[in-house]
Formats: sequence, structure tokens, C-alpha cells
Amino acid sequence: MKHLLVLGGGTAGTMAVAKLRPRLPVSEWRITVVDQDDEHHYQPAYLFIPFGAYRREDAVKRRSRFIPAGVELVFGRVAKLDPERNAVTLEGGEELVYDQLIVATGTTPRPEATEGTLGAGWREDVHEFYTLEGALALRDAIERFEGGRFVVHITEMPIKCPVAPLELAFLADAHFQERGIRDRVELVYVTPLDGAFTKPVAAKQLGHLLAERGIHVETDYMIERIDQDAKAIVSYDEREVPYDLLVTVPLNKGADFLAGSGLVDELNYVRVDKHTLQSRHVPNVFALGDAADLPTSKAGATAHYSIDVFTENFVQHVRGLPMTHAYDGHANCFVESGYGKGLLLDFNYETQPLPGRYPLPGIGPFALLEESELNHAGKLMFKWMYWHLLLRGRDVPLPADMTLAGKFLEVAK
Repeated sequence: MKHLLVLGGGTAGTMAVAKLRPRLPVSEWRITVVDQDDEHHYQPAYLFIPFGAYRREDAVKRRSRFIPAGVELVFGRVAKLDPERNAVTLEGGEELVYDQLIVATGTTPRPEATEGTLGAGWREDVHEFYTLEGALALRDAIERFEGGRFVVHITEMPIKCPVAPLELAFLADAHFQERGIRDRVELVYVTPLDGAFTKPVAAKQLGHLLAERGIHVETDYMIERIDQDAKAIVSYDEREVPYDLLVTVPLNKGADFLAGSGLVDELNYVRVDKHTLQSRHVPNVFALGDAADLPTSKAGATAHYSIDVFTENFVQHVRGLPMTHAYDGHANCFVESGYGKGLLLDFNYETQPLPGRYPLPGIGPFALLEESELNHAGKLMFKWMYWHLLLRGRDVPLPADMTLAGKFLEVAK
């Protein structure tokens, strides 16, 4: 019997086994998922927790509830991956040998990578919101905050959900308005990019919203350190941005055990063919979701669309056939803009976010790159879809490939 080993039971790993278990005969394939505990986190909830819209129970459910029947779930931390021996070693010494391997171990924030982050002010006036613990601590800090400089800062790209820091800034603006203290809060958005987003058309629209909300933007900012004594972040070109409450997005990296595998880049992301998700170094290793070095957003939508393509390719691959399907980098995301509204971005490797309607041309119901209450509702509705449809491998009637139908191409010229 052949063995498919999946490292990571998060979004990508869970969706992959839900799709593959029915396609790989139980008599021929054993499937094992390895993860460190029985908690599955809905990470988009982290954005809403600091403002009291979601609670811990909205973000966390038992991982084992979503692993399909016929798939073994092993709890443990991976210590080593040896692709030459087709073996994975867990921290307790147990060794798992595989025929095919899927790496879906995601990416995590590394606050220790920036000097001064983990000082006395950590989780007091220096925060992050890319972990559940961080989001909960930030919620308490925002409740205590009565005014001053509220700084949202990105250390370096790539990060999980690259629009999330923007969303946090927009929601903070709305939250402080609701509390009646917005006139006592100076909001500052600090980014290593030259604009609000990586794509020009979207950057123009999002930058306009920041200006409209009175959020100052500091661009091309490469942080050297956080000076907690002076309560300022300091860049390599010696620009200082003072703060009273700092929300930083630390450097993101892939799993540490991958560093010695010979399969990854300098940030521990697995080097893959961007269309097939197959390792560029060994043919029996694939990487899904945030663990891969795909040149697109690290987000749940990327995992969703790519896994639809990956499933077909993987079944062909294990049958000894050429992989005939290609992932085009399609991703989309709802962007919370505050005040009960949101935007929607839809893009792929070659095409930046454009205005228009989605998913039906001319009908929508969602407007692209345009604020609407329906887009906000779509963002909230996604939580139900995530727990009840996507994780269980159920088909969602949205094509994996991006279409230009219904988009205004002349805007990009």
C-alpha cells in the first residue's frame, strides 16, 4: 500500500485530503495528516477579534472534526524532513516514511526577527494580530486606548493576507469614530511598499480610501528596530515613526524544520512550479497554501483555487500520467473598509485587480474595487462557507481559473 503523508492540517492540508480521499482508493492508499494539536483556527477571524466582532470560539474548532473518514490524524511536531529517504521525523523520534508528500505547514510571524520587538512592551503597547493570542491581547489594548498615535506597520513582504493590515487600519478608524475619540487618534500606516498595495490599480483605490479617512501613509519603510524606550520604530535610513500603540506585522517565515531539507528558499517556503505546485527539486513532494513560494497572495482563496487544480494533477501524477492542469494564480479577497462596507479584489499571476462585477459578468452581485455593504456581508458569510463547505471538500460553484469577463480592462491602461 502506498502512503500519502500531509504535513499540516490547516486550511490547505484539510481541503487537500477532503478532495483526495474519495479519489485515491482506500485499498491502495493510506493517507496521514500530521499536525501539532487538535485546534483548527479560522485565521480571518483574527482581524475582527480586536474590535469585539468575533470571539475565540468563532476562530477555533477541533481539527479532528474536519479530517475525513479514512484519513489518519497524527499529533506531533515535525523535527526533520529528509526527501532523499522519503522520511519525516517527529520530535519524539517517530519516523514516518512516505511515497508522496504534501507540505501544508503554512507561514508564521517571527517577532524575534526584528530587534526590540520582544521587549517589555510586547503585548502591552507593541502588538501583532496574526495569532489568536496576539489578536486577543490587541483587543484588550484597544479597549484601554484613549487616544494618541496608533501605528499599523508591515515589516516585510510576503505576509499572510497582505490586505489584512490595511483592513485593520480601516476598522480602527471606524472603531474610534464609533467610540467618539477619532479626533484624539492619529492613524499611521507604515509599509515597505511604495503604495498601499502591490498592484497599481488596487493601490490607487486603497490609497484613496486611506487619504479619505485621514490615515497617514509612510511608504518604502524598511524597519531596522523597535525602540521601546523611545516608543518609536526606526528604519535603516533612520526615519523614526513614534507610536503610542503599535500594531506590527512581523517577518513571516515557513516552518523551521524545512530549512535543512534543500527544498526551500531563504524564508523556508517550498520552491514549487507555480502551475502544478510540485517541488522544483523532487517529483514526489508538493506544497500547498502558504507553505509554497507562489508569486501570489498567501491567503485562503489561493489555497482553495489552487487545490481544485492540484487535485486533478495529483491523481494524474500518481497514475504515472502527465499533469495537464495549470493553476493560474487566481485569488480573490474581500477587504473590510469599515462602516459596514467592504471591497472585493479578484486577480491572478498575470492580471491585477480590476473594477467590474463578480462572479457573474454585469450582474455580480459583488462589485470589484468598489465599496459596498454587500461586499462586507460577503466577508462575514465566508466564515460559514469555510467551516461547512471548503474544509469538507464540498464543491463551491466558482471556477478555479480567473476570467476577465465583467471586468473593465481599460482602467489598467
